[in-house]
Amino acid sequence: MHSRISGFMMAMALGLSALAPSAAMAQAEAAPAATAPAQEAPAAPEASNAAAPATPAPTFDHAKPVEGVGMPRPGETYFQDQVSPTGRYAEWMHTWILMPVITAISLFVLGLLLWVVVRYRRAANPVASRTSHNTAIEIAWTLIPVIILVAIAVPSIKLLAAQFKPAPKEAVVVKVTGYQWYWGYEYPDNGIGEYVSNMLPEDKAKERGEPRLLAADNRMVLPVGVPIKLIITGADVIHSFSIPAFWVKEDAVPGRLNERHFTIEKPGVYYGVCSELCGARHGFMPIAVEAVSPEKFAQWVKSQGGTMLGEKPAEAAPAAAPAAAPAAAAPAAAEPAAATNAAAPAANATAS
Repeated sequence: MHSRISGFMMAMALGLSALAPSAAMAQAEAAPAATAPAQEAPAAPEASNAAAPATPAPTFDHAKPVEGVGMPRPGETYFQDQVSPTGRYAEWMHTWILMPVITAISLFVLGLLLWVVVRYRRAANPVASRTSHNTAIEIAWTLIPVIILVAIAVPSIKLLAAQFKPAPKEAVVVKVTGYQWYWGYEYPDNGIGEYVSNMLPEDKAKERGEPRLLAADNRMVLPVGVPIKLIITGADVIHSFSIPAFWVKEDAVPGRLNERHFTIEKPGVYYGVCSELCGARHGFMPIAVEAVSPEKFAQWVKSQGGTMLGEKPAEAAPAAAPAAAPAAAAPAAAEPAAATNAAAPAANATAS
């Protein structure tokens, strides 16, 4: 009996030993298949890891000034040609309302004085009149000035309202700061920080074909046909931002924000000056404004690193983290193989 049991156990051991190589081979074949997804995971392309090359800012060619446009002319005694609706209305009021009224009053007073001199001279009137009251004359010299003032007040109030009318929401906003003795311009809605504008030396101005004492190294660039909103202030003393062709003249007061609104109707280069005595170099802080089409203004904004109102800034290149995601799945795919390898010693122990 004992010999039969020993023979049966020996046969069992031989059978298990014959099956062990087959199980080991099956485990070895299953492991590469399980780990295959991890080995075949595509590598992230090199271009996604590298940062996208920066797009070069577009260049901008500044316009040359035109003689007599936006600048004073020799012997000029009248206004510069106005290129804004407010300026044209103000020039009309001056030419067709104020000047006729002033001329008529001056001629009337001059004629009245000459008539009194001649009519009531001593030779023609040896006995002076003692008249002290005249009701008709007193009514006339009261009512006529009132009528004249009312006639002037109506267009004057309209002009004041146009000059100080709030700018619309779509207006281009420029913050102007007066310094001793230069100007600073900032475009907050376009993401352009403050840059300074100084007077060009006479030789540089002549080289660029610009008037002396009015040319600036950095111009203020504005679009044509678009409302402009200027926020004007001073950094040290009171200055005055004045551009005659736009009918703009506003004090730049430290600690205070003054606002002016206008629309430019004609492209060109326009000049102005500080019109408030502000120190030793008051006469050497000119203003140069370049008015361009809206398309060219957008080009200039991009050349300065800014964006147009409503546009989104360029987004940065995507990070390289998503490219490594497929490789992260490899350990999870290898888990079945590890479980099979862990189960093999348990099967062998049971068999033994």
